Amino acid sequence: MRKAMTLLVVVLLLCASGELLQAQVLRKRFTDLMGSRFDITIVAGDSLQAEKYIDQVIAEITRIEHLISDWIPESQVSEINRQAGICPVKVDRELLELIQRAIQFSKMTDGAFDISFAAMDRIWKFDGSMDKLPDSSTIKKAIENVGYQYIQLNQDSSTVFLTRPGMKIGFGATGKGYAADKGRALMKSLQVQAGIVNASGDMATWGSQPDGTAWRIGVTDPFHPSKPAAVLSMRNGAVTTSGDYEKYVEIDGKRYSHIINPKTGMPSYGLTSVTVIGPDAEICNAFSTAIMVLGKENGMEMLKSHPTYACYIIRSNGRKNTSRNFRKVVKELKKK
Repeated sequence: MRKAMTLLVVVLLLCASGELLQAQVLRKRFTDLMGSRFDITIVAGDSLQAEKYIDQVIAEITRIEHLISDWIPESQVSEINRQAGICPVKVDRELLELIQRAIQFSKMTDGAFDISFAAMDRIWKFDGSMDKLPDSSTIKKAIENVGYQYIQLNQDSSTVFLTRPGMKIGFGATGKGYAADKGRALMKSLQVQAGIVNASGDMATWGSQPDGTAWRIGVTDPFHPSKPAAVLSMRNGAVTTSGDYEKYVEIDGKRYSHIINPKTGMPSYGLTSVTVIGPDAEICNAFSTAIMVLGKENGMEMLKSHPTYACYIIRSNGRKNTSRNFRKVVKELKKK
C-alpha cells in the first residue's frame, strides 16, 4: 500500500516584472528526506531569508522522520512494532494523534487504507529481489496480522499497543503528506508569504508565485510521460498521487503494483494512477491510496462523503475520469 515515489511535476512560472522580483524572491532546494526526494520552494523578501526558511522546513521534516519512520530503529514506531503482542508503548501525543487519524481513515475507507498493512512488507518485495509470487498460505498468514481494529490506543497514558504478535504499522501511505503539511504549517506560522513543500509528489502549497499567479502543478500521464495529463492551478491546497507504474515487480511477464489491498494481500489493479486534491496532503494521501484499492466506482462513491476533496483517475486502459466536484474543488484551492 506504499505510494509511488515521484508522480507530480511542479511548473514554476517566474514573473517578468522587475519591480515584483525586487520585492519577492523565489528560492528552491532539493534534498533527500524520509528516503525520498523533497523539493522545497519558498517565496520571501530576500534570498538569505528564504534559505533560512528552507533550513527550518528541513529540520521539521527530519524531526518527523525520526518520530514515525519504521526503518529507523530508534523511532517510536519501530518500538511499537517490536512490542507487538507484548506490551503497550508510550509515545508522544503527536504520534498518538497521527495513528488515531490513520485509524479514522481506515474506517472512512472500509479498510482499503490500513496503517497496519506494513505486515505485508514481509511477503511483498519491490526492490528487485522477488522472482515468484508468495504462496496463498503465506498471504493468508500475513493477512491475519493486518487489521486497524487490533490497534489499541490509550488516550490517558498516551500508549499504543498492537495486540497481535507479528503486527506492524507504517506511514508509507501518509507520512510524507503529513510532513508536507507540517512544513507548510511552520512556514505560515512564521508568516512566510508563499511556497510549496513537495514530498516526492505529495505537495502542500500556500500563497502565490512572485508575480501573483497561482502555482501550476502538472499531473504525470504514465501513458504519455512527456506531456502532463492535467495542469492544476492552486494557491492554498494539497495534491498527492498514488500509482502502480513507478514501483512494481514483474513475475512471469505480469506487473504487480506495490499498492496492496489490505483485505486480500494482493496488489491493486484496474487503475494506473489516482490524484487527489484538497486542503491537506495527509488526507489526500490516505484517499489516493484507498481509491487505488477500491477502484473507480467505489472510490468515487467514498469520496462523495468528503466534498472538499476531489480526484483525477487514470485507468489501466488509459481512460481518464474526474469526480463530479473536481472543478469546484480546483476553483476553491485557487482562491487567495
